[in-house]
Amino acid sequence: MRLSLPSKSSAPKVDDTMLALTVTGNKAQSKPLDPTQHMVSFNPTYDQLWAPIYGPAHPYAKDGIAQGLRNHKLGFVEDASIEPFVFDEQYNTFYKYGYAADPSGNNFVGDLDKLQESGAVSVYNIPQNEQKRRRIEKKKEKLEKLGEVDGEEAGDMDVSEVDNPATEAWIRKNSKSPWAGKREGKKGEGENEGGKSNAGMADKSTFHGKEERDYQGRSWIAPPKDAKASNDHCYTPKRLVHTWSGHTKGVSAIRFFPKHGHLLLSAGMDTKVKIWDVYNSGKCMRTYMGHSKAVRDIWFSNDGSKFLTASYDKNIKYWDTETGQVISTFSTGKIPYVVRLNPDEDKQNVLLAGMSDKKIVQWDMNTGQITQEYDQHLGAVNTITFVDNNRRFVTSSDDKSLRVWEFGIPVVIKYISEPHMHSMPSIALHPNSNWLAAQSLDNQILIYSTRERFQLNKKKRFAGHIVAGYACQVNFSPDGRFVMSGDGEGRCWFWDWKSCRVFKTLKCHEGVCIGCEWHPLEQSKVATCGWDGQIKYWEVGDLDDLLRQAYLSGTNLEDEEVCSTCGWTTFEDGVCPTCGSCYNLYGVKPFSGPMMVEAQKS
Repeated sequence: MRLSLPSKSSAPKVDDTMLALTVTGNKAQSKPLDPTQHMVSFNPTYDQLWAPIYGPAHPYAKDGIAQGLRNHKLGFVEDASIEPFVFDEQYNTFYKYGYAADPSGNNFVGDLDKLQESGAVSVYNIPQNEQKRRRIEKKKEKLEKLGEVDGEEAGDMDVSEVDNPATEAWIRKNSKSPWAGKREGKKGEGENEGGKSNAGMADKSTFHGKEERDYQGRSWIAPPKDAKASNDHCYTPKRLVHTWSGHTKGVSAIRFFPKHGHLLLSAGMDTKVKIWDVYNSGKCMRTYMGHSKAVRDIWFSNDGSKFLTASYDKNIKYWDTETGQVISTFSTGKIPYVVRLNPDEDKQNVLLAGMSDKKIVQWDMNTGQITQEYDQHLGAVNTITFVDNNRRFVTSSDDKSLRVWEFGIPVVIKYISEPHMHSMPSIALHPNSNWLAAQSLDNQILIYSTRERFQLNKKKRFAGHIVAGYACQVNFSPDGRFVMSGDGEGRCWFWDWKSCRVFKTLKCHEGVCIGCEWHPLEQSKVATCGWDGQIKYWEVGDLDDLLRQAYLSGTNLEDEEVCSTCGWTTFEDGVCPTCGSCYNLYGVKPFSGPMMVEAQKS
């Protein structure tokens, strides 16, 4: 007998109406975290890791922080990166006003009533009305101390009465100032009709000589007809001849009149440019005023009839040397650090300027248009030096590199940058045009070839002076036998070109000796300038000094005549071209061995 059972479904239908799907999490992931532990055995989520702590609460912990979370007696301290300016602002604001910004949120901590009362100002963010009120209070206190107004009058005084130069209050306040002027009279220098300072000073010049033309009708800048080089050999100077002290601040640059050197141009930090007589009176001949800030660089045209000035007021001016008039003004809105004219006679209208925005800008001064820009440098451009018959020029920059350019083509043909190089703020060309001397800010002068490869001459290096931080000028003697440079301690250094040894040092200035120029004709005279505001003119020392230099340099003086007063060698009419009135001349015959000189009156 066969028995049959009823069938059963292993997956019966379930009514899922009104049922929600639930997912059971991993027990390991839902495991609570112990806040005192420094290591976990699973990978928690962000929400789990930073979730608030749930009991048990410590009965004696008022702040609710578990013992394991404390790293300081007062709680938990974590490191944060805050700018010093922001920290100082909030720190000083809290101690002055009693409130500060909460570093852990977007709210404030401290005295909230004082916060609303002051308008949430900080010590570095004072509203303009508050600044104006403080200026008024300060001026009132100053007037009360001077006794010019009493307390009641000062209390009723408005700020406009003090700030406006057209009011009696302003005149009373500045009555003791020699530059204040009168209400209806003259105004202070650099002010317009409204009493406000002009952005740029009016271009003007003052002639200080007796007359601008002599009895023959020649201009005062005309060189003397009999001026010529009296000696082929240069000797280092020793004796101070003259001191010019017309600048009220430091002198930043000096330039001799081209080819003749009878005039000396100087640029001052007092915004003025002066030109001095070298041969005759030694006085200032003309003062050029047109810049509102310190003048950084100056440069003569080939004939000396015009010159360029570059100033920190972001202007380049082209002056007429004789009349003192400004021919043209150029500006890109950036500070020019160096200005040069193309030395070719047919390109004297081309101006190159090294700017603070890393560019060398080229102007055509006839049209006033920018014709080219050289913009490969990574720092402010300091020097521009023409080489290779003026077909190329070399520039140095704060980016510690030298770059060589083809004139008119804004592509670098030679890039010189080594790890050991420093910034080179001054470069001079050797008289034979084959070498460049670069003043390096690691207290040495480096020599580079101007030929095709522009290589560093590792055999020549001039050191001993301290110029770190100062753009002291480097220069050559006209015969190329000496290298000279100022330094940061006021001395002028002279090195022998062949041996690279220090030949002589002169203590020239108090402070920095920033510039030095060798006279183009009187080849044993040197002019130096410094930040003490003085320009000094030096010449070779006495007869013994001249003979010592001739002995050291191997110069033969057997057939020369030497002035017994100033030591200058002369060749014509028995008259010394240096002192003019010296007729006592000695024939000099140096002997071998120890230096013995037999001097006999001729």
